[in-house]
Amino acid sequence: MPGRAHEHLKEWLPVIDPRRPARYERIYAQLKDLIVGKSPNLLAAMATICAVLHHKMPHHSWTGFYFVASEDELHVGPYQGPVACQVLRGRGVCLHCARTGQPVVVPDVEQFPGHVACDPRSKSEIALPVVKGDKVIAVLDIDSHKPAQFDEDDIPPLTKILNLLQPHLSFHRRLR
Repeated sequence: MPGRAHEHLKEWLPVIDPRRPARYERIYAQLKDLIVGKSPNLLAAMATICAVLHHKMPHHSWTGFYFVASEDELHVGPYQGPVACQVLRGRGVCLHCARTGQPVVVPDVEQFPGHVACDPRSKSEIALPVVKGDKVIAVLDIDSHKPAQFDEDDIPPLTKILNLLQPHLSFHRRLR
């Protein structure tokens, strides 16, 4: 669902901050310094990523991880923002990301079939898979209270940030 496919969102497309690429670079450098050789485990690294992204990216209203519990269910992990849905089951952006193993950019959550509204103020969302080997073990989910706050340009820097988790994935076991 690329943002440009939604004609009714054209008026929102220019809002994406032109300073965002440089901000991502600074965030990556900060996270690398905080995580590499310092985070004791996956949860600590994820919590650090959430805290930094959430507080350095002004358009984030919720920043967090969901762990894959089964083919049809995700459980909340570290996050920043309002109280989250603890269990996502059967539908939604995050489960779609987990099932396909592909990033999902949703400029207007009302247009995503089966969207789960943990926070009814959420207007746009991006979800990226955290992959161990060939399996998705978690999803980074980011929401915004404004529409069309994410696009395809957010995927490479967020993927680079998620790669900081790789050394910790060998110790991860699936939650049950």
